[in-house]
Amino acid sequence: MEMEILKNFSTISLLALFLFTCSALFSLTSGEIQSHQFVIRATPVKRLCKTHNSITVNGMFPGPTLEVRNGDSLQVQVVNKARYNVTIHWHGVRQMRSGWADGPEFVTQCPIRPGGSYTYRFTIQGQEGTLWWHAHSSWLRATVYGALIIRPRLGQSYPFPKPDRETPILLGEWWDANPIDVMMEATRTGAAPNVSDAYTINSQPGDLYNCSTQDTTIVTVDSGETNLLRVINAALNQPLFFAVANHKLTVVGADASYTKPFTTSVLMLGPGQTTDVLIKADQSPASYYMAARAYQSFQNAAFDNTTTTAILEYKSAKKGNALNPIMPSLPAYSDTNTVTAFTRSFRSPRKVQVPTDIDESLFFTVGLGLNNCPPNFNKTSCQGPNGTRFTASMNNVSFVLPRNFSLLQAHQQGIPGVFTTDFPGSPPVKFDFTGNVSRSLYQPITGTKLYKLKFGSRVQVVIQGTSIVGPESHPIHLHGYDFYIIAEGFGNFDPKKDTSRFNLVDPPLRNTVSVPSNGWAVIRFVADNPGVWLMHCHLDVHINWGLAMSFLVENGVGELQSLPPPPPDFPVC
Repeated sequence: MEMEILKNFSTISLLALFLFTCSALFSLTSGEIQSHQFVIRATPVKRLCKTHNSITVNGMFPGPTLEVRNGDSLQVQVVNKARYNVTIHWHGVRQMRSGWADGPEFVTQCPIRPGGSYTYRFTIQGQEGTLWWHAHSSWLRATVYGALIIRPRLGQSYPFPKPDRETPILLGEWWDANPIDVMMEATRTGAAPNVSDAYTINSQPGDLYNCSTQDTTIVTVDSGETNLLRVINAALNQPLFFAVANHKLTVVGADASYTKPFTTSVLMLGPGQTTDVLIKADQSPASYYMAARAYQSFQNAAFDNTTTTAILEYKSAKKGNALNPIMPSLPAYSDTNTVTAFTRSFRSPRKVQVPTDIDESLFFTVGLGLNNCPPNFNKTSCQGPNGTRFTASMNNVSFVLPRNFSLLQAHQQGIPGVFTTDFPGSPPVKFDFTGNVSRSLYQPITGTKLYKLKFGSRVQVVIQGTSIVGPESHPIHLHGYDFYIIAEGFGNFDPKKDTSRFNLVDPPLRNTVSVPSNGWAVIRFVADNPGVWLMHCHLDVHINWGLAMSFLVENGVGELQSLPPPPPDFPVC
């Protein structure tokens, strides 16, 4: 039966080649078509005095920066010469009717096996600013990631004065070990994984780490010029503060959407988020550290408390000044007040069309949990608190990925038994989400449950953090969509009083929301993109534990509201 399904799937895929190519590449765009090849392979990378065989793209770490314009199409052939399965996710790309190219493993595709290849085909539509791409399988994105820069269409300009130069700043996390082994060991023991050994800026740890000074990232500037820094948090498990000594940062965009400009001395980015800032070289010619370190919202949990640095260097700086960069003042690790003030500064540049008449009003709890040790496990496999195993869930469901088909394939082909569509739209049990939670609520159920949305439905989701195990800020990312963040707050969401705080005029448009620790956020979007779309915490350890769900958005009416068949080279499991 399974072989017959695969054969039919392949036949349909071949017949769909012309339709897919036309719809995905030509009819939807007046821009250019760019072709790239990503070769995934192990490459010797030396950091912190040791050399590791790290998984890279085209031998580069970070991987290639892709530069496109709004309206361009991309064809990226990914050739897997590594020993691990791999997929690539184009983080934040709307993927309108191109869900087969979204990339999360076993959600929209089966992985690209060692020795295999797959070509991602998609069009950038209506997005400008900074996005990024990364592996979406296991912990490969520790080293497999890069920037995706989207400029305005030809003849159009930024909504701010054109900067003199632009610089991608990719914040990362480095383990002095094989990150796949770190993840697998945590899976074996049921405990939290080892924290990273360093943070990085453009893959370099910087001057404060051993064996790192020689390769510290240096950004050179001329006095008086303006630089557009495209800051990306590519770290696996850590929200990060970022600052530049003695310089103000003017925020002009986030997650490939423009924002109403505001000035700050520090940024905070959850994993997955991007922030575009203008920085004016208006200080005395010298060297100034750019620095990033942890925002740690989970009290008493182990974390990497080191600081990564790069150098902003004025070309006219005298030699003596260039040797001793000035260090910025960064917030305390647990400075939630600074984070709150920063995130509440984001606004869309003008009045926007926020969905108002809501068709689907959903309430999702997000947080950690603890599974009791199964009877057939020994103690070495239950090293979480009090002999348990860590888990995580949304609405008390810990998400389990399928293994024989991708969710999108199962949906498109009508393959039974792969998933159900009974993900709860509200918590099955009401409780004091941010208070003292009964231990009976610590253990979620497991399942591959999706929530079905009709095409065009207007959706509101209240994302409520919980204090189960411990409160923490969760960066929640929705694939295939941008959404308006219309409110956020602390404690338990109260519809009677908190709806009065909704910003329905100029809320920011994002693809990843940092839900406050022991708090909540409310998002809205229109389900106008058919397919299966993952919604998950972008702390990779949490998605490994099951802090995820998927929306199944049905086709609408006609070809332009329907998902086309998969491409001919679509990977099979």
